[in-house]
Amino acid sequence: MNGDTLAEFFGDVIHAYTRADAIRDGVLVELPAKICKEAGIVVPVAVTTGVWSLVAPNNIEEMPCQSVEGRLWDLLWMFTCTARAARGLHRSTIHFKCDFLTTRTESGGVVITEHQTATMRATCGPGDDGEPVITIMLPGED
Repeated sequence: MNGDTLAEFFGDVIHAYTRADAIRDGVLVELPAKICKEAGIVVPVAVTTGVWSLVAPNNIEEMPCQSVEGRLWDLLWMFTCTARAARGLHRSTIHFKCDFLTTRTESGGVVITEHQTATMRATCGPGDDGEPVITIMLPGED
């Protein structure tokens, strides 16, 4: 290609949907840098709305001893432990599991409390400006 750039080969970009667009649209939820740093993560982290619905379910106030902050810490801690164990493997994607307490109300008003183990997929890749960012999602999400 004699040093041609991708733009010269493919032409100008017609449309790009950026990470910032996804966060603004609510497709991704950006996690607070403070809790990420406390968990040992130094790059920006976002989760999909599917993951966020496990961290901050609509009925969390009905769940004993549960908070969004605690559930978010559990998610980030499990990610950090798995990432540390994978250190040296040079992978941009890792899979890990996290348990969440869930409740549901059966007919007759009986509340059932259960543990749900969710498999997560975390990718580290370039952000909008090429900086490293982490995205945590459910399997099958992009």
